[in-house]
Amino acid sequence: MDPLLLVLIVAAVTCGFCWIASLITKDTSWVDRIWSIVPVVYVWIFAVSAIVDGRDAARVVVMAVLVTAWGARLTFNFARKGGYTGMEDYRWAVLRGRMTPWQFQVFNLLFIVLYQNALLVLITTPAYIAWQNRAPFGPWDLVFTVLFAAFLVGEFIADQQQWNFHEAKKAAGGSLEPGFVTTGLFAFSRHPNFFFEQAQWWAFYAIGAAAAAASGLGVWGGAVNWTILGAGLLTLLFIGSTIFTESITSSKYPAYADYQRTTSMLVPLPRRHRGTGEAASRA
Repeated sequence: MDPLLLVLIVAAVTCGFCWIASLITKDTSWVDRIWSIVPVVYVWIFAVSAIVDGRDAARVVVMAVLVTAWGARLTFNFARKGGYTGMEDYRWAVLRGRMTPWQFQVFNLLFIVLYQNALLVLITTPAYIAWQNRAPFGPWDLVFTVLFAAFLVGEFIADQQQWNFHEAKKAAGGSLEPGFVTTGLFAFSRHPNFFFEQAQWWAFYAIGAAAAAASGLGVWGGAVNWTILGAGLLTLLFIGSTIFTESITSSKYPAYADYQRTTSMLVPLPRRHRGTGEAASRA
């Protein structure tokens, strides 16, 4: 069986589970709970298929190990925040309050369940390109592997800094100025963890693209191929989610507007002086 077909079957079952579970429990965070798990399953399907085929599987196995490390870190961070204890993402509650019940259920099915699960398949498809193109593991693969690992470490540091702040805030009785973290990596980006998350999947795409290019497919179809949809759509999702999240945060903390003016939204950059210009804050 083509491994992509098996991945699509697993994804269809996952969609059905998430949708039915959300209806039964009235909790729409089931996709959040499987977000760090199913991509690991998908990439290992490609890796095991490559191993069984008996051809050079080094690149696909490296990709599976990288995504396993990504999944372990994200699962750990999500678990310690109480994500597996039945706590629903606060943003879904906000959206539910802005929609009628039937509108929210349509949104739940089409976006939360189907779109996000489709995205989880798409971000892993560079491993399918690597499965199809078994050129030996080369220098570019090593470069992008190291970049993936570096971005993984960056995200771990950002998440730990955010966790430390909220633990200190909790210990201070729930109030700690200015109300949100602005130090460490957060002095250079309002969402460094979001930046590193996206960067990992662009590096992952690049490994698959390197495999296709090394197989002689050239630029179009090789270095640039259809699996770029995964990383591209993930970036769009993060940008939209970040803007929505910041609208909630700025309504809670008056100081957040000044933080937005002086600090890059995603890409880590030196902090600007006040009055440098609002347009630059969208970096």
